[in-house]
Amino acid sequence: MTVQGDVRALLFDVQGTATDFRSTVIESAERIIGDRGVDWGPFVDRWRAAYFAALTGLVAHGPESAWTSVHSVYRSALDELLAEDGLGSLGEPEREELTLSWQRLRPWPDTVPGLTRLRSRYTLATLSNADVGAVIGIAKSGGLPWDAVFAAEMFGTFKPEPAVYLGAARYLGFEPAQIMMVACHKYDIDAAAELGFRTAFVARPLEFGPGATVDVAYEDRYDVNAADFLDLADRLGC
Repeated sequence: MTVQGDVRALLFDVQGTATDFRSTVIESAERIIGDRGVDWGPFVDRWRAAYFAALTGLVAHGPESAWTSVHSVYRSALDELLAEDGLGSLGEPEREELTLSWQRLRPWPDTVPGLTRLRSRYTLATLSNADVGAVIGIAKSGGLPWDAVFAAEMFGTFKPEPAVYLGAARYLGFEPAQIMMVACHKYDIDAAAELGFRTAFVARPLEFGPGATVDVAYEDRYDVNAADFLDLADRLGC
C-alpha cells in the first residue's frame, strides 16, 4: 500500500500522542500544592479519567447539547477531586494555576524532531479535543512546529464525532483519503478511518506512567504503526 504518494497532510492528537500530560501535570501539582499527603500520580489519573468521562457524556447528548470548554471540564473535575481528597480549602489561584497546567504540556522527546522531519513532506496540523487556546499554548511552550491548529472547539463537539474530522479536512482543502490521522488512542483513528481518512497508530506505552496497562499493539487495519514520531517519519519517507 502506497502511503507517501497519496497523503498530503497529517492530523495529530495532542494530549497523550504529542505530549506527556501525566508527568507534566504531576510536576505542576507538586510545585503548586506540594505534598499534602496526596500521591499525585493516581490523582492525575483520576483527573484525566473524569475529563474523558465528561466529554463522553457530552458527545452522547448529541449536537443539541450546549458547548462546554475543556478548561471548564478540567476545572470542575479538579474541584470535585480536591473535595473528595480533603483539599477543599485549596485557594482559587492554586486551583486555576493547576488547571492551566493542561495548557503547558511537555512534548515527548521524539515529538519536535519527528514533526520537523515530517513537515518537510507534509502539512501538519493538530486535531485535539483541547480548547484552541490550550493547543496554541502547548505549541508555543513546547516549540511544536504545526502548520495549523484545529481543535474540536471549532466544530462545536468532540472527537470521535464525524464533524470534527470532516471539519478539519474542509479547512485543509483535502479529501479524507489525502489526510492521515495520527494518534495513540485507537478510538480516535478508528473514527477517522470510518470517514475515509488514512491512519497512523503511534504507541505511547508511558502515557499513563510506568507499569500502567496501555494498548500498544500494532494492528494491520492501520496504514502505519510506529513506535514514536521519529519512527513515523522513517516509515513515511521523511
